[in-house]
Amino acid sequence: MEADTIAAIATALGESGIAVIRVSGDDAISIADKIYRGKKPLIHAKSHTVHYGHIVHIQTGEVIDEVLVTVMRAPRTFTREDTVEISCHGGLVPVQSILESLLMAGARLAEPGEFTKRAFLNGRIDLSQAEAVIDLIRAKTEQAAKIANQQAEGRLSKQIRTLRAEILETLAHLAVNVDYPEYDAEEMTGKLLSERCLSIKKELERLLQTARQGKIMREGLATVIVGRPNVGKSSLLNALAQENRAIVTDIPGTTRDILEEYVNIRGIPLRLLDTAGIRETEDVVERIGVERSQEALEEADLLLIVLNYGEPLQEEDERLLAFSQTITSVVIVNKIDLPQKCDLDRVRAIVGNRPIITTSLKKQQGIEQLEEVVVNQFFSGQIDSKDITYVSNARHIQLLEKAKASVEEVVTGIEAGLPLDLVEIDLKNAWQSLGEVIGEAVAEDLIDQIFSQFCLGK
Repeated sequence: MEADTIAAIATALGESGIAVIRVSGDDAISIADKIYRGKKPLIHAKSHTVHYGHIVHIQTGEVIDEVLVTVMRAPRTFTREDTVEISCHGGLVPVQSILESLLMAGARLAEPGEFTKRAFLNGRIDLSQAEAVIDLIRAKTEQAAKIANQQAEGRLSKQIRTLRAEILETLAHLAVNVDYPEYDAEEMTGKLLSERCLSIKKELERLLQTARQGKIMREGLATVIVGRPNVGKSSLLNALAQENRAIVTDIPGTTRDILEEYVNIRGIPLRLLDTAGIRETEDVVERIGVERSQEALEEADLLLIVLNYGEPLQEEDERLLAFSQTITSVVIVNKIDLPQKCDLDRVRAIVGNRPIITTSLKKQQGIEQLEEVVVNQFFSGQIDSKDITYVSNARHIQLLEKAKASVEEVVTGIEAGLPLDLVEIDLKNAWQSLGEVIGEAVAEDLIDQIFSQFCLGK
C-alpha cells in the first residue's frame, strides 16, 4: 500500500452549517500545518486535541475560512495513520478552496472509500466490518442502522473466526493422523470428523437463516403497487410515504411512469414502486408506462395488488391476481367508503391463502392492518436486532453457502468411504470461503471493487 498522504471532503457538498475535510497519512499534520494559522503550529499539538485558527491559501496567504482543526496521531485513529480533520463553514467555495490548498501542499486526492480501505489494510477492521460501514451510511431505517452497527462492531466477524478456528483445529488433527500416524495423537476417525462437520454445518445454517431478512434490511424490500387505473395505487403510495408524492385524480392513467419512494414500515425499508395502471391503451406514453410496470412485476419481492371495492371485478384484475400467485403478495380492496360492487367471494377464490386487506385510503382506514400483514410476511411479526446476527451482504451469503456446501461434501465423502486426506480438501475449501468473508483470504482486485462502492471521503 502506498504510504502517501490523502485528503478528501468527508461531508456532502452543498450549503450547510459546517463541512469536514479529512487528511490521513504520515505527513497529514505537517501538510495541514502549511495552511493553518493559529496560536501554535499543529506539529506540536497533542493527539486528539482541537485547535482554533484560520486556513489560508498556500500561495497567496489570503484567509480562506475560520476553522477548528482536530489532530489525531497514529495509531489511535480510524486509519491507524496520523489524521487531521478540518471543520469549516459549509458551502462549495470555502470547502473546495481548503481542499485545493491541501492538495497543493502535498496531499493526494483520496479515492472513494480509501480511508476505510486503509483502516482495513492497517488491521483496524476486517472486510466484513468495512462493508458494514457502507450499510450504515445507506441505512433507510433505524433497525437497518442498528444491524449495520452490530456488523461494524464485529459481531459476524467473531462468529466467522470461531468457525474458522474450529475448522483449523480439525485440519490440524487430520494432518497429524494422516502425515504422522506414529505420534500418540487423538485419532481423527471418520465418525469424529463427520460429527465436527455437522456441528459446523449447523452453525452455518443458523447464520444463513437470517439471510433473507438481512438482505431486506440492507437493500430494502422491492415492493410494487399494481392494479387497474384509478383504483388508488398513488393514494396507497402517498399513505405509506405519509406525504403527497404521487398525483391523485379521478382521471384514469394519471401515472405514466414508475414512481419510486423509500418508506419505513415498522423498521422494514420498503422500496415502493407506484406503477402505471395495467390495461390496454392507445396512448403511446401510457403504453410505455404499462410495459415498465410489467417489467417491475418480474423483479418484485412483494406485490401490493389494489382492487376497487366500488367496481365489479374486471378481467385485468383477475389476470393480475392469477399472475401474482408465485410472488409474495397482499391484495388490497380499496374504496370501501363506496357502495360494494366488487365480488369479494370471487377474489378469495382466486387468491387462496394470500392476505386480503380492505381499505379506504381516502379516510386513512386499513393502513395499520396492511403494515402488520407486510411485517408478518417477512419477519413473523417482529424484528429482533439485539440477539440475532443478520447476514445481509450478498457476497457474505454466497460465501457462507459455498462453505456449507464444502462441509456437506466432507460428510458425503466420509459416508462414501473416501480416505480422510481426500475429504480434507473440501474442509480446506470451507475454511478458505469463510476467510474471504472477513478478508483474510481475498484477492486484491475484489478489495478494490468493494471499496470503490464507498463515497468519496469515507
